[in-house]
Amino acid sequence: MEKVNFTTVTEFIILGFPEFPDLQVPLFFLLLLIYLIILMGNLTIIIIVCLDSCLKTPMYFFLSNLAFLDISCTSVSLPKLLDILLRKTHHISMNGCFTQMYVFLSLTCMEFVLLSVMAYDRYAAVCQPLSYHLIMNQKVCILMSTGTWILGLLVPVSYVILFSQFSFCGSNEINHFFCDFSALLKLSCTSTTSIQCAVYILGVLVGISCFVLTLMSYVYIISTILKIRSTEGRRKAFSTCSSHLTVVCLFYLTSISVYIRPPSMQSMDINKVISILYNTLIPMFNPLIYSLKNKDVKNALRKCFC
Repeated sequence: MEKVNFTTVTEFIILGFPEFPDLQVPLFFLLLLIYLIILMGNLTIIIIVCLDSCLKTPMYFFLSNLAFLDISCTSVSLPKLLDILLRKTHHISMNGCFTQMYVFLSLTCMEFVLLSVMAYDRYAAVCQPLSYHLIMNQKVCILMSTGTWILGLLVPVSYVILFSQFSFCGSNEINHFFCDFSALLKLSCTSTTSIQCAVYILGVLVGISCFVLTLMSYVYIISTILKIRSTEGRRKAFSTCSSHLTVVCLFYLTSISVYIRPPSMQSMDINKVISILYNTLIPMFNPLIYSLKNKDVKNALRKCFC
């Protein structure tokens, strides 16, 4: 029986968007503009939170963390995509690919946890207003933020360990615009059962648990707001969490669309489109949502620019 020779993969080729050969340059300029807007918007949030004394509260402390995460998450994938579109540099080493995957998963995990922490902060502000400054004191905020970063760094380690034991042979073309783990799974010539189990387990431990905590916080928040008799009081109470609720809805809708769809509905081309929306629109809209709907942020912006 004739033996089949497999070529061991030592580097990967990230395809990007070969479906649109005539739109590579327009896509580059569009994504570059979006990337610059993301950097400018989120850096502005971080700067005004650091400079304005009126924003020295837990909500804005966590908001600055979210802005930093948005910058970091976008910077993991977009610069490489811009390089692919402009210079056609599709190659990436195996170690570089695994590093990119690990950092992206870490930052995504941190964002799940951070949004839950921010939801708890809004719960304490609306449902426990008299004890809010005792519950969310500076020490607690720093511990929550530190725990978010530690958890985010530790959780994806198992992914990388499992991927490092896989054999990649044959095709080395990643049908995505960055090293996404779902695209890498399709290139493995060994069984991927272990990593698929890890995905579901960590998805439940991190994604579902964070979603449940966030949902529970908003159930209590909405029930408390509905008990307020005055219309003005309900409006003020809802305005304290409307921005965060909008961000949570956008984040979970796109995350579910990419990672929690049934296998029968999985398509790498659709995943790429949803992923580019996840990597660009959410980080771009987050500063706008918080600045347009928040009087304190708008006042701080006026001070900075005036």
